[in-house]
Amino acid sequence: MSNDRLTTLLNEYAQLEKQMEDPSIHADQALVRRVGRRFAELAPLFAAHAELEAARADLAAARELAAEDPSFGAEVEAVAATLPPLEEKLGEMLIPRDPHDAKDVIVEIKAGEGGQESALFAGDLLRMYTRYAERRGWTVEVIDAQESDLGGVKDVSVAVKTKGVPEGGHGVWSRLKWEGGVHRVQRVPVTESQGRIHTSAAGVLVLPEAEDVEVQIDAGDIRVDVFRSSGPGGQSVNTTDSAVRITHVPTGIVVSCQNEKSQLQNREQAMRILRARLLAAAQEEADAAASDARKAQVRTVDRSERIRTYNFPQNRITDHRIGYTAYNLDLALGGELDGVLDALAEADRAARLAGGSEISRRP
Repeated sequence: MSNDRLTTLLNEYAQLEKQMEDPSIHADQALVRRVGRRFAELAPLFAAHAELEAARADLAAARELAAEDPSFGAEVEAVAATLPPLEEKLGEMLIPRDPHDAKDVIVEIKAGEGGQESALFAGDLLRMYTRYAERRGWTVEVIDAQESDLGGVKDVSVAVKTKGVPEGGHGVWSRLKWEGGVHRVQRVPVTESQGRIHTSAAGVLVLPEAEDVEVQIDAGDIRVDVFRSSGPGGQSVNTTDSAVRITHVPTGIVVSCQNEKSQLQNREQAMRILRARLLAAAQEEADAAASDARKAQVRTVDRSERIRTYNFPQNRITDHRIGYTAYNLDLALGGELDGVLDALAEADRAARLAGGSEISRRP
């Protein structure tokens, strides 16, 4: 257990507590959210340390009594036995965690190979995440969506948020960060007349939502184009140029939004996605810089490889990164994702305890 790290984090907790007690902080709601999230993230550590210190004090008192009366020897052994699990618990909390765990996210789902069937599957994934969010008490906001002719989605972006401060710093990112990658489906499409099983795929991108203070975008670095929104099959749903396309010139990142009726609203939504993508790009650059030190600990492969397969004939869901398989696909698509997400979180915990920083979110 790192005493220096423990002292640093406990001091940070005390400083955050003072900040939250200062009435002036409430003039800046963005600051309130950041301080509140970090305070909630450190609260379990503070509680675990207090519990351990109380147990150590009880042990010292029991030893004093046993020195005067040997009959208290059994109590010393009983109290001493409580210390190792408390020390282990605190030690795990001191392992560096993902700095984005408390954040809300933007989820982008894009239809891939498979035509209309892929778009229908992308729609299934959207409903799966929406129902999971409802189970967790989160809110889902559609930022932009392009529907297909048969009721699927070609491309959709949604913001998933916790209500208030996430308990223990476990926000949406701490659960959904594993979902980024290619999801493959095996089933008989509704468009298939011969009953043959087809394989298609959809891509999912999960980004921690960035705040203005985290990503500064120079107005001179973006190019804004406007165009007319269109619906399924090219049908015009707007008679004005309200859709917005923003290009971040230095990185080449392009974001389009056409879901809102006003150009200003679409621009604001596109900027949200752009900030999230720039934050993710900066994180990937930092990870790449440290990759030499991590190669022996964390597998990294091309993110185009599939991470999960949804097999309808066998009612099977398989996550290829950790070898997880369950025969409850119908429940998973209904939003019961905790089985696979818990397995991924446990694999991540084991990897970090073994000396790695996290499991790969790729296959």
